[in-house]
Amino acid sequence: MPESIVKYLAKLEFEIDGIVDKADIIGAIFGQTEGLFGPEMNLNELQKNWKVGRIEISIQPHNGKGKGNVTIPMSTDISTVSLIAAAVEAIDKVGPCSSHFKLKSIDDVRALKREAIVARAKGIMKDWSAKSASEGEDILRDVSDVGKKVKITAYGKEELPAGPAINTSKDIIIVEGRADVLNLLRAGIENTIAVEGTNVPDAIAKLSKEKQLSAFLDGDRGGDLILRELNQVIKLTKVSRAPKGREVEELTPIEILEILNNGKLKTVEETKSDIKDKQIPDGIPSKLIEIGKQIKQDLEGTLESHVYDSSFKEIDKVPVSELVKTIESKNKIEFIIFDGIITSRLIEIAEKKGVKVIIGNRMGKIGNNPSIKMLTFQQLE
Repeated sequence: MPESIVKYLAKLEFEIDGIVDKADIIGAIFGQTEGLFGPEMNLNELQKNWKVGRIEISIQPHNGKGKGNVTIPMSTDISTVSLIAAAVEAIDKVGPCSSHFKLKSIDDVRALKREAIVARAKGIMKDWSAKSASEGEDILRDVSDVGKKVKITAYGKEELPAGPAINTSKDIIIVEGRADVLNLLRAGIENTIAVEGTNVPDAIAKLSKEKQLSAFLDGDRGGDLILRELNQVIKLTKVSRAPKGREVEELTPIEILEILNNGKLKTVEETKSDIKDKQIPDGIPSKLIEIGKQIKQDLEGTLESHVYDSSFKEIDKVPVSELVKTIESKNKIEFIIFDGIITSRLIEIAEKKGVKVIIGNRMGKIGNNPSIKMLTFQQLE
């Protein structure tokens, strides 16, 4: 992958109970993550499409064990980076040896580029100011005054990133992170605050009692999760989303203003409807839907599968990587709820074994109108 298109570096550390080569680790990463989330999410396929770069591995033998680090360069959205990192963390064997992988960090490579651009912009501004001082001192003074005001502040005991108008404006826009606050400042929008995670901070809950709060979130799964948490804690006046698959921090000032000012804001109820995508199909037992709602929140992020018989008794609980093998080896499975992507291959195998309903985290590309009824976690909300 060309260095210029890398967006994130997923960095993991590992410990292996034995001495292995780099090739063994690479084989484990590609082999044990293959098929977890459908062919479009395989590392081999992502590399072919320039979404994943060359995986770097460093290893140091120590007392009969192998310790080291893995760096995975990626140009996908942050949700895919997180999913791949979690899949690598789930690797428990390298060759014949037990192993443990742990995520250290996800670094935003674009931050360095932004710093270089900002430094260059400052140099350009300095040169322009020097040449234009004699002709436009008043204009430069006005621009300078505006620049001094447009700075991120810290709000509340959590010191949440916020725009300078957080204390003076009656209407506040909630965004996901510091980079989003910065990007809205570039568009001249100063009444913002960032949640910095999926949990709603106390400062924002208190702020909702004093001001009118709206939200401007990424157009991905992460934005969906934050919106769900916000709706459980506070009352939002409106919700706006970046285009599907894009992040607020990537939008241009013109795009930001168009979304916020030209009628593209949606009410909370309209956004809830978007998240559900479509209603629950007929014929899915209400008992199964009830079970799905009960376990969905705990199941997300575990990469686990639950399989049930016709009386909704849980037959087995296995990792997603072993789901296909479990379906093929057992004869009484009628219902599946799992933290993964529903794929054509999974449906084909399940149909042969008499499975009636599959509930998964996401829906992959499905064709030919399968007989199995399918549902996503979003539709359970």
